[in-house]
Amino acid sequence: MTDTSILFTPFTLKGVEIPNRIVMAPMTRMKSPGLVPGEDVAAYYRRRAEGGTGLIITEGVNLSDVSSAFYPDVPTLEGKAPLEGWKRVVKEVHGAGGKIFPQLWHVGSVRKQDKSPDPDVPTRSPSGLFKPGKKAGEPMTEAEIADTIASYVSAARNTVDCGFDGLEVHGAHGYLIDQFFWDGTNERGDSYGGSLVARTRFAQEVVKAIRKEVGPDFPIVLRFSQWKQQDYEARLARNPAELEEFLAPLVDAGVDCFHCSTRRYWEPEFEGSNLNLAGWAKKITGLPSISVGSVSLTTDYITTVVEGSGSGTGNIDDLIDRLTRGEFDLIAIGRALLSNPDWGNIVREGRFDDLVPYDPKVQATLY
Repeated sequence: MTDTSILFTPFTLKGVEIPNRIVMAPMTRMKSPGLVPGEDVAAYYRRRAEGGTGLIITEGVNLSDVSSAFYPDVPTLEGKAPLEGWKRVVKEVHGAGGKIFPQLWHVGSVRKQDKSPDPDVPTRSPSGLFKPGKKAGEPMTEAEIADTIASYVSAARNTVDCGFDGLEVHGAHGYLIDQFFWDGTNERGDSYGGSLVARTRFAQEVVKAIRKEVGPDFPIVLRFSQWKQQDYEARLARNPAELEEFLAPLVDAGVDCFHCSTRRYWEPEFEGSNLNLAGWAKKITGLPSISVGSVSLTTDYITTVVEGSGSGTGNIDDLIDRLTRGEFDLIAIGRALLSNPDWGNIVREGRFDDLVPYDPKVQATLY
């Protein structure tokens, strides 16, 4: 039987001791009417902490900039009722022995304006593009950029006030920050556009502003990806040298950990090495990294949406080997945790046959 003990060793991230290496990946649930996470949301997250997940990263949460919102019933980190709801969530997760970070999420030009909480508010994005050649609004002015950064700072302040253990900034998957990163959606001629490094300026300013607000010891994670929902073959960095060029200014800005989103975590990122994206991020920066991508599933997310998928051990031997070698430090589990809230406990006990097959229908539930 596979020795999975490495999964259950503690890991300290910027002074926060996470009880094991298992992270709940952020997954949009749309189960917070009025933008308020209720008792059912608190129970949902507690169930995963009780089930053996060391660190919960919440679903993406909206900012005070109402153009950040994607779908209805996605919770926010602004306002008395939502913050009371989040305090309840934090209390429940802590009560189960887990740690919890919110994911700060601005969707930019991916926003479905007619379905958002305030459809009359214009969509914000670096160049008014959803993807290359497809217009989705007007380019952000510098005043709008400053206002949006301020909304991240407000959410970060509320994160601390709610008792969260750290926070994650969503900079992946073709959302706002990633729209600045990607030359396919950033055609700006000012200091926020141009070279790969110049396109990180918005993210740098977000992270620096958050760091100033939360202080030097509060963990800041940045999630990034090469692929975009607008283009699965898109790449920010084509080789390790470009990845280093991309990551260095983000490290300098104050990122403590990179959450490296791939569709299949086991795939090499660049030719000539078996390292995945999280492995390269750790090697280049020396910072901790989180890997993610179809862990404990038989197919990746896109195939799952089209065809459905079963969950099982899902390359568990390869995962353990990579963790043991220190390729990355933490592993995020997504959809398998929807079907198996106690995924961690089941794997620790070696009861792989007890893992419930993933069914996309569970995404409509909040168990």
